[in-house]
Amino acid sequence: MTEGARGAGADALPATADGVTGGGVTPGGVTGDGAPGDGVTPEGPPVDGAPVDGAQADGDTPDGAPAGRPPLLRRLLRSRTVLAATAAGLVGALFGAGAVAWRTDTLPLLSHAPCWGAFDDDLATRVFGDLEVSAETQRLQRDPRTRVASYGQCRITSHGEKVPVVSQLTVRVRELDGTHQREARSWTSEFLQADMAPMGNGLPGMASASRAWLALPQSCVGAPDQLATPTVVDLAMGETGGRGLPEHDLKERGALSAAAVAVANGVLRELGCSGTYGSAEPTGSYVAWEDTTPDALCGIKGLRLPAGYRESLPRTRVGQEGGAARSCEVGSSYPPGELHLTTVVDPQLAHVFALEALHGGTRLREAKGRGPGGFGSLDVTRGVYVAHCQTGDVVFLVERLKSVGDGEARRTNLVRALLPRYVEAEAERIGCGPVRLTLPELR
Repeated sequence: MTEGARGAGADALPATADGVTGGGVTPGGVTGDGAPGDGVTPEGPPVDGAPVDGAQADGDTPDGAPAGRPPLLRRLLRSRTVLAATAAGLVGALFGAGAVAWRTDTLPLLSHAPCWGAFDDDLATRVFGDLEVSAETQRLQRDPRTRVASYGQCRITSHGEKVPVVSQLTVRVRELDGTHQREARSWTSEFLQADMAPMGNGLPGMASASRAWLALPQSCVGAPDQLATPTVVDLAMGETGGRGLPEHDLKERGALSAAAVAVANGVLRELGCSGTYGSAEPTGSYVAWEDTTPDALCGIKGLRLPAGYRESLPRTRVGQEGGAARSCEVGSSYPPGELHLTTVVDPQLAHVFALEALHGGTRLREAKGRGPGGFGSLDVTRGVYVAHCQTGDVVFLVERLKSVGDGEARRTNLVRALLPRYVEAEAERIGCGPVRLTLPELR
């Protein structure tokens, strides 16, 4: 079986299926026993007059901090411009969040670094540079009114001297929803784009210059069932796609990868789980847009773009192999692409698409022959097929996000024209065995 079929999911973590090893440090994945705790460690504001953990008196420099540069806590507290600009809007939200207390007559008091102890001074500098930052962190807890676990959110905003808000990082901790097709269409289109690269070092996550996600061990968030979907920490900063500057985007990808690992480790501590993830080592070059090869779309021999769509889809970018998913985007001169072709090789992540594959449109008959079984569905804009490969379920997705092609071309269903060959070629690439789809006849 090729490496692509293994993916970067739970099976890719060392030692056990849920990514948890025994005590000691193991390169990549999680170290520690990963046993679940009994919930959230309580936290709250310090007692009035008590010193804040990690805070120092004016003039003091913490051990190891660069001379002349204040640590993160004082960077969070010292900016009167930031406090004046944000106090009115944040006072209610911060009290409700549980991690930051706010009083009108004092500076905010933080029990520890933002995002469940993850963002220390070095990490904040790597992500935001030398800008002042403010933070809001919710206490981690499940929403009792939904079947899908939503644990909480953290938001860090950077501020300039002349610009109130320079950038904003939003961090969410949640179980992906595989029951209502919502996540299959929204989260995956945002966090499985072609510029997402594997984090490396056995980590079950991916990152780009503007997005990152990392799955938490099932041993921490609950025992998996047959169709368990992953619980992830995801990070979003600005618009998807980066700035289109290779050197800058690769640097930002590294910063977000490090942030995702740090936050995931903070979440594990906060939930009472032992074990930590190793450092991220994202690999691979910058994913650039190139001219579309219509007779080998996405670099796949024999995958032909119908003639009527070639003029409106002149640009393509193809993601890297070796991660939880690999995507190809095809579009016009301005990204993002209007057509996405995605292969998801991580079995837990593939389960996010399960109900859509069953009920998303016209049912696809199980592929015949010597290859693995499976199921899927097809409509005008989206085709999904789940194959039961030797390494677990794999999803093949073709999605048209916008109307493209000339009037005559639109008589041809683009998704229908591409799906069978795409599934066949990708199944062969990842070592899943021959998969031959037979589409239902048009009536």
